[in-house]
Amino acid sequence: MTALILNLSPTIELTDDQFFEICQNNQDLRFERSAQGEIIIMPPTGWESGNRNSRLNQRLSNWADIDGTGLVFDSSTAFILPNRATRSPDAAWVQKERITAINPDPAKFLPMAPDFVLELRSATDSLQILQRKMQEYIENGVRLGWLIDPQNQRVEIYQLGQEVKVLQSPTSLSGEDILLGFILDLAQILS
Repeated sequence: MTALILNLSPTIELTDDQFFEICQNNQDLRFERSAQGEIIIMPPTGWESGNRNSRLNQRLSNWADIDGTGLVFDSSTAFILPNRATRSPDAAWVQKERITAINPDPAKFLPMAPDFVLELRSATDSLQILQRKMQEYIENGVRLGWLIDPQNQRVEIYQLGQEVKVLQSPTSLSGEDILLGFILDLAQILS
């Protein structure tokens, strides 16, 4: 099952609060919103992608607990990007000090781009759509992004101000200077 896209523009231009309310009133559905105001209804993943995603979040959270400088978010968390898109990466990390500086309402979507995002391609995801999403993250201030593609046994690394790096069958990934000391073992992710 692929995502459904509802184009409401120009008939309806939802505010951030209105979009938040739609999401709250339909909690069994997973929504994103494009910068053009399209509402994207995301299908649930299969069990294999769900397990991989759980492992990714677990490993990132374990590192973040020890590091202590930021917070990890799963795919249930929405971020309002500077271009007004509302996105929910499979995993994300944000420096605590950035969150503290804006003092956002903890019950609402986080109005910022994460420092790090991770997207895991499931069997039904379009690679091109995920690649555009990764570019959007970088264009809106994400400093490091990983697109993990188990179907093709590869990882695409997106960094602010750099060309996309494509790694074929890597065994691990480094968080570089964004996630200092974080090394992601890909043995159970790409296999």
